[in-house]
Amino acid sequence: EVQLVELGGGLVQAGGSLRLSCAASGFTFDNYVIGWFRQAPGKEREGVSCIRSSDGSTYYVDSVKGRFTISTDNAKKTVHLQMNSLKPEDTAVYYCGVTPRAYYSGTYYFTYGMDYWGKGTLVTVSS
Repeated sequence: EVQLVELGGGLVQAGGSLRLSCAASGFTFDNYVIGWFRQAPGKEREGVSCIRSSDGSTYYVDSVKGRFTISTDNAKKTVHLQMNSLKPEDTAVYYCGVTPRAYYSGTYYFTYGMDYWGKGTLVTVSS
């Protein structure tokens, strides 16, 4: 059974930083895409960033480019999201997701999502 556990959410002031981590287990995909999505209150879930295990290709939604950085430790099946210069509009529940469908661009994953999900971690940015 694939399991994803997110850590690192919390409350931070605008302009501050947080680092999210997601530990994945229970899968043996040779190649996969793993990443972060978020859902703010009253809004639909949106893709934030993802990374492909085979070549390290990364994708970001425009609103976080230059502020967020995704990284992964393939051996440990762990993905991190370093979030800097946080804004109140970054407030959301952040979900980690993974898929073995590792052939597409970031736009595909942001549109269609992942196959497996964690339970999420809340990030609150105060103004």
